[in-house]
Amino acid sequence: MRIKSVKWWTYHILVGGFAVLMLYPVIWLLMSSFKESNAIFVTAKSLIPDPFILDNFAEGWKGIGGNSFGVFIKNTAVLVIVTLIGQVISSSLIAFGFARLEFKGKALWFGLMMVTLMLPYEVVMVPQYIIFSKLGWLNSIKPIAIPAYFGHPFFIFLLVQFIRTIPRELDEAATIDGCNTFNIFYKIILPLIKPALATAAIFSFYWTWDSLLGPVLYLNSPAKYTVSMALNMFLSNETVSNWGAMFAMSVVTLVPVFVIFFIFQRYVVEGISTSGLKG
Repeated sequence: MRIKSVKWWTYHILVGGFAVLMLYPVIWLLMSSFKESNAIFVTAKSLIPDPFILDNFAEGWKGIGGNSFGVFIKNTAVLVIVTLIGQVISSSLIAFGFARLEFKGKALWFGLMMVTLMLPYEVVMVPQYIIFSKLGWLNSIKPIAIPAYFGHPFFIFLLVQFIRTIPRELDEAATIDGCNTFNIFYKIILPLIKPALATAAIFSFYWTWDSLLGPVLYLNSPAKYTVSMALNMFLSNETVSNWGAMFAMSVVTLVPVFVIFFIFQRYVVEGISTSGLKG
């Protein structure tokens, strides 16, 4: 019993120590948001703000370019919702096709889709910008949101692996009962892949919420900026950067991320672990 107790305490102390180590940057960010802007890096070794101020949040919420930070949160929320819906719906349909349907060149198309996972965004950035420019989509969320409705390679792969764990006998039984292909997808497959869909939705939320390169490329009106662009605007190469306001608004933008994670973390674990199995 004494040996088990020592192992238990040792394990939890080590895990707790690693947790504190991983969370330290977030704790430092939170504490720095209550410090005076010009004292943040002077007192960087001290976590406790002295003096403890709330002005950074009020100043940061005023925003930039005559737009409050609430405008940027709203813009980002709209982009996240539109992109998330497109990626989850299109990826699930494409994954169903790869996992259940038979068509000519299926292996080739799946291989090409997987190759796109290894392409850095910088490779396609310039061609995409030229295409969207000719379409007149610049300074709007169209170049970011509309491609989401053609599937995301990572989500397609994740969902394909999940669908393959579902017995084909369910499809055959549904076919005997008179279901067509779409009904099999909608009534049989879709309800059974909810954990994987939730995982895809959460990752889509995270990646779109903190995306910077795409919005910087296509958005040039401050009224349409996302939170990542707004945070970047608090920094300046010509004048003094407003670190306090930036850290305060960084804390604000982290709140939805933590809330989503703690509410849906079990779906992330279940979706990723189950998708690695094949029935």
